Amino acid sequence: MAAPGAVRASLLYPARMSLVVRDAAVDDVEGMARVHVDSWQETYSQIMPREVLYAPDRWERRTQMWRSFFTQSAQEGRKAAVAELDGRIVGISMAGPASDEDRRGQQLFVLYAYQFVHGSGVGARLLDAVIEPGRPATLWVADANPRAQAFYRKQGFAPDGCVKEEGSHGVREIRMVRGGSRH
Repeated sequence: MAAPGAVRASLLYPARMSLVVRDAAVDDVEGMARVHVDSWQETYSQIMPREVLYAPDRWERRTQMWRSFFTQSAQEGRKAAVAELDGRIVGISMAGPASDEDRRGQQLFVLYAYQFVHGSGVGARLLDAVIEPGRPATLWVADANPRAQAFYRKQGFAPDGCVKEEGSHGVREIRMVRGGSRH
């Protein structure tokens, strides 16, 4: 008997569709920016101010962010991956050295996918593409995003009690950690 997730995935993603997770390349910048912008709008419509989600320069800012990732200095210790479904980028991830002074190991900075691929395993594959499974890691997630928190718990992360408010968009975030990534 198939696992429940496998049945759901087979109903949503017929065999003819091909989901591929691979390292990101500079040619992916526009697709990565599109997923970043669109998934923020899908995920944070009830959390972030509308002027942040629909700012006139949102597309240009994300395109520039991803373009700058591919410079030598920006890539030091960082890794990005994309998920493609039939050649279309549907998910993105990026990790690098932990940025919090009290943490070591890797930090997940970005993990976004279109809602229509949620539950397909794409999130776990994107995470594993940028941080080795089981390795110590840290991340920040919106406190008002229980779905993402549940996903990260399944990946071995747990809240460590640290909280911050992201100043640029006023979202309260909690830190989640996996393994012994404390200094």
